[in-house]
Amino acid sequence: MEKKNRVYLAGPFFSENQIKRLDEIQALLEKNSTIGDIFRPGKHEYTAAEFGSLEWQTAVYKHDINNINISDVVVAMLDYKLEEKEMEPDSGTMWECGYAVANNIPVIGVRNNSDEPLNLMLAGSLTAFFNGHDSIQKIKDYDFNSLMTRYENVKVL
Repeated sequence: MEKKNRVYLAGPFFSENQIKRLDEIQALLEKNSTIGDIFRPGKHEYTAAEFGSLEWQTAVYKHDINNINISDVVVAMLDYKLEEKEMEPDSGTMWECGYAVANNIPVIGVRNNSDEPLNLMLAGSLTAFFNGHDSIQKIKDYDFNSLMTRYENVKVL
């Protein structure tokens, strides 16, 4: 029986367009036979404390860390404020990527904006990279059991 991997789907979810992009990636992952559960930060709200309070911050942080720790792989959407032409990835997503790599959890990067350069440290940490809308469609066929390195022709800074 083929292993079903647990995915931590990282990415900003602060606007309708960001949520839509994450929804699209999740739908593709759900079509992948090597994917089982998908955890998305922000989908499981902590409601026992006021939003933004120290209790809320601590609970959300620990909940997200625990879910990275029990995931087989992190899939990170590297688009942030694409509509505003702000191309740097979301800082929280980058932190999650660094934490995953430091804990030997593979990171798969996806990005709709295919023309911008990628930071060297981020590029070097990715097991696979899907760069551009057409490329992202291929994630539904990617083998998350073999985790083959996948490169894209992108400028790295």
